Amino acid sequence: MRKILLPALLVGICLMASGQAKKPTLMVVPSDSWMEKNGYMTPFDNQGKIVLIPDYKAAVRNSDLLMVIGKINELMAERGFPLKDLESALKTLESESAEDAMLTSKSGGDIAENPIDKLKKVAKADVWMQISWTINEMGPLRSVDFTFRGLDAYTDKQIAGASGTGQRTMTPELAILLVGAVLSHLDNFNSQLQAHFDDMFANGRETVLRIKVFSDWDYDLETEEFGDDELGSIIEGWISKNTVQGRFNTSDATENMMLFEQVRIPLFDETGRATDARRWCNGLRKFLKDTYEIESKLMMKGLGQAQLVLGEK
Repeated sequence: MRKILLPALLVGICLMASGQAKKPTLMVVPSDSWMEKNGYMTPFDNQGKIVLIPDYKAAVRNSDLLMVIGKINELMAERGFPLKDLESALKTLESESAEDAMLTSKSGGDIAENPIDKLKKVAKADVWMQISWTINEMGPLRSVDFTFRGLDAYTDKQIAGASGTGQRTMTPELAILLVGAVLSHLDNFNSQLQAHFDDMFANGRETVLRIKVFSDWDYDLETEEFGDDELGSIIEGWISKNTVQGRFNTSDATENMMLFEQVRIPLFDETGRATDARRWCNGLRKFLKDTYEIESKLMMKGLGQAQLVLGEK
């Protein structure tokens, strides 16, 4: 009887442990629409094209925004979701001088990173929780419309959403209006977040990888001097072996470039250390150098887009 009970007990313990899933790390930020409506957008030169991007540094001086972020942080923390603070992340970004420079190769090759990409790298949150709200007034009564969007920090894909309108009340406090409006939607929103994170545990985190070659390199991706196959095929083979269940898509391939999308990398390595796109792609860089003596330059755009340029460091 004891021989039967012991395995059953062990199985029960394992099931309890597996049920305690790790939750995604969040950072609450105002939505782009709220930023634009309130005049917190700034021009940015994106390789010759001027685009408007959110100026979070200016926005966090808005007392209403800080109050809203603080209240949402409080509500999410009560539900066990770890949080990163936007204001603290901005201060860290300012203090890290390395984040102020573009990544360049020795020959001058570079990849543009806008301030949002840099902030994501510093914050290291799994999900950006974008929020916007509008106050409705009808005489002495007030209500609030709100919208949440959970965006995967690596892909910018929406993975959770909620919106609604709170009941009309005479309270002048935005915090009370907001809590009353969001409480009935928050648990469903969190369930969507957790479902996305559970999928990442099972199937890997989605990233993008670009392979390019420097123009003065003597070889290209169709070169067969590094083995029994073209260099591009060798790279594909490494990616297949080092992705979760070999899941990736070769979206484009020429003699000078390859684009891999929907690349599923593990959340943790064999030692339990968190894996990100840079660390994962660095494995490919080391493989090419150690196996074929190919030097390459690893560059990142935000958290989820890696670029490896072959030919020099």
